[in-house]
Amino acid sequence: MIRIQLSTTHRLFRPLALAAALIAGILRVSALTLAPLLGDGVVLQRDMAVPIRGAAEPGGQVTVVFHGQTKNTKAGPGGGWLVWLDPMPADAKPAELTVTSGGKTVRVRDVLVGEVWLCSGQSNMELRVPRVDNAATEIAAANHPLIRHVKIARATAPRPATDAEGAWEVCSPETVPNFSATAYFFGRELHRRLDVPVGLIHSSWGGTQIESWMSADALRSSPFWPAIQARWQERLDEYPARLAAYKKAKEKWERESAAAKKENRAPATKAPRAPEGDGSRWMPAALYNGMIHPLLPLAVRGVIWYQGETNAARPDEYADLFPRMIGQWREDFALGRMPFYFVQLANLTRKSDSTGQLWALQREAQMAGLRQSDTGAAITIDIGNSNDIHPGNKQEAGRRLALIALAQTYGQGGEYSGPVFERVERDGNRLRVFFSHAKGLNARLPGLPGFEIAGRDNTWHPAQVRIDGETVWLSSDAVPEPVHARYAWHNDPPSSLYNEAGLPASPFRSERPPAVAAP
Repeated sequence: MIRIQLSTTHRLFRPLALAAALIAGILRVSALTLAPLLGDGVVLQRDMAVPIRGAAEPGGQVTVVFHGQTKNTKAGPGGGWLVWLDPMPADAKPAELTVTSGGKTVRVRDVLVGEVWLCSGQSNMELRVPRVDNAATEIAAANHPLIRHVKIARATAPRPATDAEGAWEVCSPETVPNFSATAYFFGRELHRRLDVPVGLIHSSWGGTQIESWMSADALRSSPFWPAIQARWQERLDEYPARLAAYKKAKEKWERESAAAKKENRAPATKAPRAPEGDGSRWMPAALYNGMIHPLLPLAVRGVIWYQGETNAARPDEYADLFPRMIGQWREDFALGRMPFYFVQLANLTRKSDSTGQLWALQREAQMAGLRQSDTGAAITIDIGNSNDIHPGNKQEAGRRLALIALAQTYGQGGEYSGPVFERVERDGNRLRVFFSHAKGLNARLPGLPGFEIAGRDNTWHPAQVRIDGETVWLSSDAVPEPVHARYAWHNDPPSSLYNEAGLPASPFRSERPPAVAAP
């Protein structure tokens, strides 16, 4: 049997049901406390009802005061309580939120009201500011007290948990080294353009797969659920042997390390890494249960997501799971069509990939997220590092995410996407490729390398390329009857086509319909 708690009762854990559960007694604490995210320095979401929750003496009267509002409630039988503050405008003046019950008072200081975003994914979201390009300059300039960041502690859970740990930090040269770089540069651009406080709730874990960030219900709805179960079971079955091998390797390493220490030299190898078994980050739904669900109920403007590397070997599966995850998070947050913007994987040489196209397939799979409304993709095919899965130009990744949010969420207009493939039409021995977001198409590299065409035999040849307005003509003497076109269809391709906003075209192949209609 698969040793994972995937109770069908999980569907009860929606914000309103969760609120009732909290009040009914899940927390079972007698001291007056607030949910960990409601700490000093917190940014509350403007223009939305904001949940304030915690625990108190069961049955005790609880009063919350903030921003001219007073809200009263009673703690449930287990001590849990919840109130909702009415929507508030942005406010950059630090204020105090007080909660009183049973003669006790808890004060939350330095509270701001502004824009709040959830920032999630794997290592490229987790990567911190000191690892970016020009890090010293960025850190020295990070004097932005109205930008706040909280890192949710890593946690797994077999079933949906109700609380997460994390402390807010005010952005400064001293604290910004702890910030997610992608989140910080996204938030910095929002703050610059909107001139309101920005709160960044950072919940990520390096090397993790999408199925760990999805709920049990969402996973079960996928036709790939049996395969996901089988992989997890295989990992569990292999764990005893892997653990035994690890212990043996560790003992050997410790002996060699002790000998090296006596000789005043460093160990020749790194310590072996312990295998991960039941309850680990690889368990389906484990990170949703431990790092997303505990945030609920929560008022945020939207989500930014940087993940997909760990799932790159299974692009068809990802194309199915990603839209499901977006829909499921929206259902759980109960914020309507909560904006969800993501980073498409950057260029990277994958020496272990004999096809040279695995990440091209995964980039296409990521674009399936656009099947959901109010989504957007930050194309980063031109700012990767060929030899590093963690590219250092997070400034541009964050800025491109912010462009989407500013245009789609905040209505500021402006181009926010590079050219995205729409369709291809044949005209004799040529193909004409149509794009959305194609105003001012231009070539950054002579000859526009990266375009290829093929006939019905699917033999690909480099194309001769000519830009014509918002379209591109392709031809090749080697392909007299072209049928298919593709662009940047390799792990680490040249990026040559841009629009007038300086944003790169997304990789595509025409022989398979695009994941979505062009946004």
